Amino acid sequence: MTTFADLARPMALMRLLLADHPNLPAPHVGVSPHYPHRLSLSVHGDLDGFEAWREALGIDAEAVRHNTQSGGTTLVLSAAATVADAHVELIGYAPNLALVTEAVA
Repeated sequence: MTTFADLARPMALMRLLLADHPNLPAPHVGVSPHYPHRLSLSVHGDLDGFEAWREALGIDAEAVRHNTQSGGTTLVLSAAATVADAHVELIGYAPNLALVTEAVA
């Protein structure tokens, strides 16, 4: 059985990030007993927020994967890294404004 103490690595990382970067946009935060060393962060609606988190976590820009979902209407950026002994998964979602521009043109 996983205990609350088993979640110490991702929880400690969140505490460090809060202390060092209190002005980052608030993400959706996921910590699970199924993957106790993993911290999942997702930023919705704005890829600038994803970029701010990527920089704060020290994830190399070349490690970011670019995808779309929902028939191309949503841009998805994702990256993973180990930070302070926690595996971090960062994902960002935003509307695909290129499709909006095409529809208006």
